[in-house]
Amino acid sequence: MAHGAHFGGPRGFLTEEEKANKPRVTGALLKRILSYLAPYWFQFLLVFAAILLSATVGLFPSIITGRIVDEALVGRSMQLLIRLLILAFLTLAGSQIIGVLESYINAWISQRIIFDMKNQMYDHLQHMPHSFFTSERQGDIITRMNTDISGVSSVISGTLTSVVSNVATVVTTMVALFTMSWQLALIGIVVIPLLILPTRSVGRTRWQLLSESQAKNDEMNQLVNETLSVSGSLLVKLFTREKEEYDCFVAVNEEVTQLNLREQRSGRWFRVVMGMFTQIGPLLIYFAGGWLIIRSVDPTLTVGVITATVALVNRLYRPVESLLDVQVSFTRSLALFTRIFDYFDMVNPIVSPKNGKKPELRNTDIVFEHVSFSYDAEKPLLTDIDFKVPGGRMYAIVGPSGSGKSTIVNLIPRLYDVTGGRVTLGGYDVRECDLDYIRDGVGIVTQETYLFNGTIRENLLYARADATQEEIEAACRTASIHDFIMSQPNGYDTQVGNRGLKLSGGEKQRISIARTMLKDPKILILDEATSALDSISENAIQEALEIMMRGRTSIVIAHRLSTILKADRILVVKDGVIAEEGSHEELLAKGGVYRQLYETQFRRILDMETDKQ
Repeated sequence: MAHGAHFGGPRGFLTEEEKANKPRVTGALLKRILSYLAPYWFQFLLVFAAILLSATVGLFPSIITGRIVDEALVGRSMQLLIRLLILAFLTLAGSQIIGVLESYINAWISQRIIFDMKNQMYDHLQHMPHSFFTSERQGDIITRMNTDISGVSSVISGTLTSVVSNVATVVTTMVALFTMSWQLALIGIVVIPLLILPTRSVGRTRWQLLSESQAKNDEMNQLVNETLSVSGSLLVKLFTREKEEYDCFVAVNEEVTQLNLREQRSGRWFRVVMGMFTQIGPLLIYFAGGWLIIRSVDPTLTVGVITATVALVNRLYRPVESLLDVQVSFTRSLALFTRIFDYFDMVNPIVSPKNGKKPELRNTDIVFEHVSFSYDAEKPLLTDIDFKVPGGRMYAIVGPSGSGKSTIVNLIPRLYDVTGGRVTLGGYDVRECDLDYIRDGVGIVTQETYLFNGTIRENLLYARADATQEEIEAACRTASIHDFIMSQPNGYDTQVGNRGLKLSGGEKQRISIARTMLKDPKILILDEATSALDSISENAIQEALEIMMRGRTSIVIAHRLSTILKADRILVVKDGVIAEEGSHEELLAKGGVYRQLYETQFRRILDMETDKQ
């Protein structure tokens, strides 16, 4: 990503991407943002009170400096000098302590709001449909959960309280300045643009040079990454392009070098100019004050007042500069909240109906009535799926790769919803049924086994948190994985690693099957459940699966003939419909899609298994 092309670019300037995607400010958006701040209104009052008090107390060191000059030094009073110095120190310390208290309360508010938003986001995402996670990039999800919501802290502690603090500092300082001498106050106000405008002008120039330099750096890094990687360097050698790639690198490197030199030169001149303006400001105030005193224009004006004015004007510089940047901070803050709200506003179409039906699922019929489905409206995947799996029977679904076999079974627990027709369980449309009840009653063993980074026991208990050790071991024995687990030094407390990477594919698959057995589902779906097993392991577990399917309505997606042959009936999916239906012999006799699959896939796998044996 190009430098600055994300939230939080350089202070004071919006990137081109930020300008293009600037959120529209509406009352509804601001009200929504304030709804997260509203529960902590009392703490915010404390923060604002502390800011105002700190800004007021922070004036006294500068004002006391004037008294030190006029009363203690001119009056040659050591006792008064010590008293005023102690008072200046105490007010300075008091201002700092109040600032610490304010920052503590502010941090507490920020963290509580982040806590609330993260909880809301996690709960919202947990209930998003399966399609959301298949289409959304995982990195984007994590960014919304962590980076974006954590960025709210900088909005509250940075933007909101910074604006209040800066306004309070400017207002109290201006009141103090005009109270002491309105003439010097006006001169001090005129001086401030002389300090700020060059900063902003040179800062913009430097930022543009940095942006160009970073873009060229990205180009150079891309070139290095491509040509010096294993595959890239091999390609360069095979086509003898070393000279051309070197020349290209030298050209980009020269541009980067020139841009860096320009940026550094502008920085040096900037420091020289700013050094001059920093000195010119106080000189102008001293000149004006001296003229007023020498010409007796203002008899009440003293050297101490001039000194205090210089100190107070310097106190205005940073707050005024920050307030000039408030539009940028405000835009970035709104953009951050808009990104978060974009996720919150994503509608979950798959929700449980109020008072949803809870049909008996054991030995119930599964019926697909002219079901259609598509991930993309322009590319329908299923157009007319129509079949019935009688209660307690086991049906196999076969078909070419990408024909929608897994999608069909995913419609049963409503991982997706049909776009046409309906799926019924016990005579009820699954969309009318209680969602948790349906999913509790359906057990799925998928081709891609997923284990959490924890122990084997923790992964098994995910199916049933209250399962006893005896029940866990019985499920694992049935899944032919108990002996392997007990052979490990930590037994059931063995760590499986991230996504179960410490285990083989077959071991993960058998733990997954044991986990589903522990759930004891009423309806069983096996989606290529033995795909990660070799023929010996599959034979060992096939009997366990048959025991598991006994007395349960089951649907099996399989690529191995041995599994398909055990089905009560075989459904052949092609071109979005059930193209054929029948027993193995009946389908072979038809000489259609199933026969073709048998000749090209099933028999080849069967021959391979026979050769291994």
